[in-house]
Amino acid sequence: QVQLVESGGGSVQAGGSLRLSCAASGSTYMRACMAWFRHAPGKEREGVAAIRSDGSTSYADSVKGRFTISRDYASVYLQMNSLKPEDTARYYCAVGRSLDYCLMRGTSIMDYWGKGTLVTISS
Repeated sequence: QVQLVESGGGSVQAGGSLRLSCAASGSTYMRACMAWFRHAPGKEREGVAAIRSDGSTSYADSVKGRFTISRDYASVYLQMNSLKPEDTARYYCAVGRSLDYCLMRGTSIMDYWGKGTLVTISS
């Protein structure tokens, strides 16, 4: 079992920054892959960024160069810079045991999900 608690969401103006954190507890084995997803109204859930236990990362094209994912033993972080109104969404932390498909950022490979934190970007 893994428990995930996100924090750091909020409202900022376009061009601003936010740092999301996700504290994970429970099985280390189940946290081999850690990722951030987002879900905006009227859109499908999108894999924003993923990081494997070996430190390799992947990003959605829409956030490359603006977002940075990182992790330590018990948490995963998402530094978000140059935020745009289209980044507005609920952001979810997720973890999974799969390394092979981690960087594809698919929802189906994630085993545990947090409840999400809301990010609102105003123009």
